[in-house]
Amino acid sequence: MKVVKNIVLLLVFAFSSCVVHAQDKWPTQPITFLVPYPPGGPTDIMARLLSVPLATKLGTTVVVENKAGASGNIGSGMVARAKPDGYTILLAASGNMSVNQTLFKNLNYDPIKDFAPIIQISKFPLVLEVKADSPIKTLQQYIDYAKANPTKVSFGSAGNGSPQHLGPEIIKKMSGAPLQHVPYKGAGPAINDLLGGQIFSMCDIMAGSIKYINSGMLHPIAVTTKTRSPVLPNVPTMDEAGLPGFDYYAWHGIVAPSGTPDAIIQKYNKALNEIFADPEFKKRWEAIGSEIVAGSSQEFAALILSEADRLGSLVKGLGVQLD
Repeated sequence: MKVVKNIVLLLVFAFSSCVVHAQDKWPTQPITFLVPYPPGGPTDIMARLLSVPLATKLGTTVVVENKAGASGNIGSGMVARAKPDGYTILLAASGNMSVNQTLFKNLNYDPIKDFAPIIQISKFPLVLEVKADSPIKTLQQYIDYAKANPTKVSFGSAGNGSPQHLGPEIIKKMSGAPLQHVPYKGAGPAINDLLGGQIFSMCDIMAGSIKYINSGMLHPIAVTTKTRSPVLPNVPTMDEAGLPGFDYYAWHGIVAPSGTPDAIIQKYNKALNEIFADPEFKKRWEAIGSEIVAGSSQEFAALILSEADRLGSLVKGLGVQLD
């Protein structure tokens, strides 16, 4: 009996040593960085900005893969069910991590239990915008036109419960303007239809629209945070433009499947903090309109928990439902 016990202990020790050794050598193969929305939107832009320096830091290839659909639920569910070996990570957003569990009755993943938080990467204002050739230039004109034309002022979003959906819902509730929601599978297709004139407006995350604003293709009406954006210093806040107390923002981060070894989570966290500390990368990141956040995996875990309560209450308070 004693011999059998010793053999079992040796096998456990050998297995543990192999696992530790494998984690020390990680990564030894390409990493899939999954974006649960289509190409061209803010989440896609952020993933592609990060993928190259992250690959350099970790010494492997980082492949950005888009799996859109169901307001981010399809791609999120895929990562939740992926092998927890560190080779699959998810671009997490406030929508798929903190809103969808309130909005969808049968979610195919648990945002709290199914993921291991790595790091928060952004905090973004949204910007209410129309085509540059639109006669609407101010928030009051936008609201007045919507009230005078109850079926004409549509807004596109990245899907039900996305920041691009909730921002205008707050405008609707505060102003009484009858805005018409048009959900897409992601912000990229919505922006394309805004530029093409198929929808009237959009309240987009800054990263997805800043290049079109800077090129003169879109006109920014107001930003949704309580302070002006350094990227658009001449654009008023919603509060300044006529909706007192308006303050709404979106955030993003990176998560891995639950069960991913903490040693790997911390390797990711260390590499990403170093990337965000680089002055040149900081300039590129801030140019898309985001604050530099970064920090620990524990801080991001706490944010996900607190935002589930805050944004869940917001969804219920606005009466937002699936279209």
